[in-house]
Amino acid sequence: MQGFGTRVAERPQSPEPAASGDGGSARRHRLDLGPGSPDLSAFPRSAWLAATRRALAAASFRSLDYGDPRGLPELRAALADYVSRARGVQASPDRVVVCSGFTQGFRLLCETLHTQGARTLAIERYIQPATTKAAGACGLRLATLDVDDQGAAVEQLGSADAALLTPAHQFPIGAPLIARRRMSAVEWALASGGLIIEDDYDGEFRYDRHPLGSLQALAPRQVLYAGTASKTLAPGLRLGWLVLPTHLIDGIVGAKSLADRNTSAIDQLALAEFIVSGAYDRHVRRSRLIYRRDRLVAALRRNAPRVRISGIAAGLHALVVGYAKPPEHAFTGAVARLGAVLRDVTG
Repeated sequence: MQGFGTRVAERPQSPEPAASGDGGSARRHRLDLGPGSPDLSAFPRSAWLAATRRALAAASFRSLDYGDPRGLPELRAALADYVSRARGVQASPDRVVVCSGFTQGFRLLCETLHTQGARTLAIERYIQPATTKAAGACGLRLATLDVDDQGAAVEQLGSADAALLTPAHQFPIGAPLIARRRMSAVEWALASGGLIIEDDYDGEFRYDRHPLGSLQALAPRQVLYAGTASKTLAPGLRLGWLVLPTHLIDGIVGAKSLADRNTSAIDQLALAEFIVSGAYDRHVRRSRLIYRRDRLVAALRRNAPRVRISGIAAGLHALVVGYAKPPEHAFTGAVARLGAVLRDVTG
């Protein structure tokens, strides 16, 4: 009996994978004007590669082991020196903890504060949603501080256990915390025993004068200083640092040990060499020239005279304020038609 021929069943075609929100947005828009990232095309690739080669050539094999959860001693020493001379922070290597960006550092801090009995965290209005979610996930109740052209309304701190402030350049309003309110915040911390978390996310970038010094210098036992390479270099490096009051060191180090033990040793070695060699300072100086917002202001005055720019000449973002909803919507619509995207901070 003659057999049947071999037949191959048809395979259903798999649907095309759905594009992620970020990827889809990147394809739809030619220009992303949202805040949060520096000019990634300006990342100093050659200088970073050279620093990495030098650092690895000089590093001991022990540097590549799990190591100290606080971070490699080479980087903690380099960071303590840098923030002391560039930002006026009172720092020593033993009080520096390296973390995987500000996001991780803030989460570790919230966990530690809650463990030590803190229950209320005061935050500035319009702060990044991810920050509020992290604090809430750690069990902290949030108290919102109003913000105006003089910075956060620190007179509203009240009975909060801790406060997250952006004194050099409030995000997103763009105002610095004026001297009177700086002193009021410090007086509140000293009188209540509260902790101030100074998020110095883009404090190096001031275009009309020297950058404001750190709030931490006024009360190093009550102010925790947080810095990051995300705005000076690139968010993808995932490198941040905390300069801690001594009573928080053990708690933060313990939380870091449980979270991921330690941040990438090779990236730490490279950043330490990048700072010590002077390449970091040179890159920041170059970036200040790139990020000057004079041309943006001039273009807005020509093409959108009904809006105004809020805040000081500093940082990596500008807040464009409309006087009424219809003109504001018309403005954002015109921007979208040009292939650019903005972020609305009003919700």
